[in-house]
Amino acid sequence: MHNTLTPRAILDRLVAFPTVSRDSNLDLVDWVEDYLRGHGITCGRQWSPDRTKAGLYAHAGPMVPGGVVLSGHSDVVPVDGQNWATDPWTVVEQDGRLYGRGTCDMKGFDALAIWALVDAAQRNLGRPLQLALSYDEELGCTGAPPLIDAMQALPKAATVIVGEPSRMRVVTAHKGGDGVKVHVRGHEVHSSLLHQGVSAIMEAARLIQWANDQNAAIQARTPTALAALFDPPFTTLHTGLISGGTAENITAGDCHFSFEYRLVPDETASDWLARFRAECARVERGMQKIAPTCGI
Repeated sequence: MHNTLTPRAILDRLVAFPTVSRDSNLDLVDWVEDYLRGHGITCGRQWSPDRTKAGLYAHAGPMVPGGVVLSGHSDVVPVDGQNWATDPWTVVEQDGRLYGRGTCDMKGFDALAIWALVDAAQRNLGRPLQLALSYDEELGCTGAPPLIDAMQALPKAATVIVGEPSRMRVVTAHKGGDGVKVHVRGHEVHSSLLHQGVSAIMEAARLIQWANDQNAAIQARTPTALAALFDPPFTTLHTGLISGGTAENITAGDCHFSFEYRLVPDETASDWLARFRAECARVERGMQKIAPTCGI
């Protein structure tokens, strides 16, 4: 069995691994896995497609469902071009604060989670404590979904505590988010013959106005108790990017725009996508009455 390290000693080891997202995290994963296995803790890996990185999961306590997952990530953002007064890969304490790349986001929590898992393994637990340590969080949380899939090999937990700093405040819920990229295909004619053509831009505007109308209707309703926890207390629909057309006097043959929605928890992304697709189908039918080659 390995010696039991303090959270600070674990943090020192974790920060010393320069796990910038563009590089491998395997040295850190090797060390954490070896340390946990040395205390009799069950571990498993989820490999990245090119096997240069890995997510690590671990389980302490009885093999029963209903446990708690401590979730963190191993990667950090780069230090290139930054004016560090200390070595970013060495934890330095100054004025009661710990300095080093990742001490807050989020190897500080990782160190506490690893320490807690070892402590839990030495106790007579009624339900398990698990660790989820992902990669590529700083690149869009891309390492988390495959790690979740891999952790289905363990008894399913009831609660997850994610140690992301979030301005050092407890966040107990979050809006969902989803979106689509939309391509509207029109029919080009000279604008003086507008009735014979289909402007992809003007048809896209119908869909964007539909989103405006939905926003107005949503905001006119009394929020549900669950939605009222959020600011704002309602789902929002939004278009942030749009492009299309070839000339001012030609009905646009193409228009591309984004459509994204942020959802309160008692609404579903699939439901909103179905509503949007239904509106697309309605608009498309009108377009095809003029030119069958049009579409969305």
